[in-house]
Amino acid sequence: MTFRIHVTGAAADAVASVVPQLVADKVASGITAQDPALWGPDAEAEASKRLGWTEAVAISRPLVAEIVALREELHARGVDHIVLGGMGGSSLAPEVITRTAEAELTVLDSTDPGQVLAALRDRLDRTAVVISSKSGSTLETDSQKRIYEKWFRDAGIDPTERIVIVTDPGSPLDQSAREAGYRVFNADPNVGGRYSALTAFGLVPSGLAGVDIAELLDEAEATSLELAVDREDNPGLVLGAAIAGTNPLKDKLGIVSDGTHIVGFADWAEQLIAESTGKEGTGLLPVVLDKLAPELDFKPADLQVVRLVANAEAHHLFPADRHEGEILVSGSLGAQLLVWEYAVAVAGRLLGINPFDQPDVEAAKVAARALLDDRPEAAAPAFTAGGVEVRQTGDFLAGAGTLDAAVDALLAQLGPDGYVSVQAYVDRLALPQLEGVRDLLAAKAKRPVTFGWGPRFLHSTGQFHKGGPAVGVFLQITANAPEDLEIPDRPFTFGQLIQAQAAGDASVLGEHGRPVLTLTLTNPEADVVSLFEAVN
Repeated sequence: MTFRIHVTGAAADAVASVVPQLVADKVASGITAQDPALWGPDAEAEASKRLGWTEAVAISRPLVAEIVALREELHARGVDHIVLGGMGGSSLAPEVITRTAEAELTVLDSTDPGQVLAALRDRLDRTAVVISSKSGSTLETDSQKRIYEKWFRDAGIDPTERIVIVTDPGSPLDQSAREAGYRVFNADPNVGGRYSALTAFGLVPSGLAGVDIAELLDEAEATSLELAVDREDNPGLVLGAAIAGTNPLKDKLGIVSDGTHIVGFADWAEQLIAESTGKEGTGLLPVVLDKLAPELDFKPADLQVVRLVANAEAHHLFPADRHEGEILVSGSLGAQLLVWEYAVAVAGRLLGINPFDQPDVEAAKVAARALLDDRPEAAAPAFTAGGVEVRQTGDFLAGAGTLDAAVDALLAQLGPDGYVSVQAYVDRLALPQLEGVRDLLAAKAKRPVTFGWGPRFLHSTGQFHKGGPAVGVFLQITANAPEDLEIPDRPFTFGQLIQAQAAGDASVLGEHGRPVLTLTLTNPEADVVSLFEAVN
């Protein structure tokens, strides 16, 4: 067995009460057989074309030799730096795969001009770029492809020799890329983006970056049989019941890396869980925590902690009082990816929702597009303090005139089951310290706090924020970019694009009745101090 799980407290009660029925209903074998009826009649049409991930290992095997051959071909030409242009599942899986294997991969999942420029200026002469998009219509990915094409041409490099396309067969990108002469890898079209870790979307960039992807598939295959069998020790059923079967539902899922060899797994799981379950007013909100997170001290009643450890079977070695009520999991990366995919599909059934659609993700895209088309002037700030412009979506500032008063006014909107979402639409390479805002706010609010880099979180927790329970309050951080960048053959720049994405998302959250406090750093590096003082 390559995956281990140990449960106590409410999670153990959920497993005891829920798993026998899942076994009786043959849910595990049904998922493996790709039975679309498992999630009810409303989900059947979508589920019928979204269960290909259950056989991803077998379908992906033939890709391994092709990917390795291309890697060797690139190395022979002196190309040894791989950049990935992708969003959501297209970037999050390769990120955790390469970080765990200690392979270098530059993940470009941002439209911030500073972050895009940093990638462009890094070893362009030795760079190959993987452009990953199921449809090819993803605005961020299309923009990344356009700018790399221009920079390669300007450097005297043929883009078709340096850009590799991963997309669904027959997609607009598939057709245009083949016509232009690009190398194209097709993924299984019967797999949604967030379930695509073991398909071409996860394997091509990871393999080109040097990961042993055959071993990754071996790890997943080693646990696939136990996931397919209707037994009470099936790890997919146990984990699914533990995270979605508690009564009352613990709908905030704190994911803590504590001794695991896997690097960044919580960020991948965050998208899988939030986008799959956050809809129809319910869902599970994943909250990525470190070992010293305030939430682990004040332990909200609706927070279920999942701890990624080196060996979940060695639970007797952990202090009982510290880990009572937690879910401990361990295992190889390949096994973890597949088990969590099964578990989230099971969670969807327990929650009574369709785990394969994302009905609210498109709303923010539409709003951003409209703002790009119309390009309205930004609304005047309610006030400016410490170089930070303050705006609200909703009506909660109530005359606040300082940053700390504005933050307090936002937190005053929190209910007993609420959460705070921090959304940083900035260059995360230039301002990584902004992640520290999360712990400060959690200690201040005594409620779970999520942190997301924009726009990447729009393809992740963005679905939950709009479709899940209406209990979140939102702190949006934007910045004036010191240097902007044109997008070839587009009437807008990267700076205008990321501003439109932030404003569009705030407007959609407002339409859903969610309060949004937007803080714009007019001088980003200097204004961070004012921001930290306000939330501390």
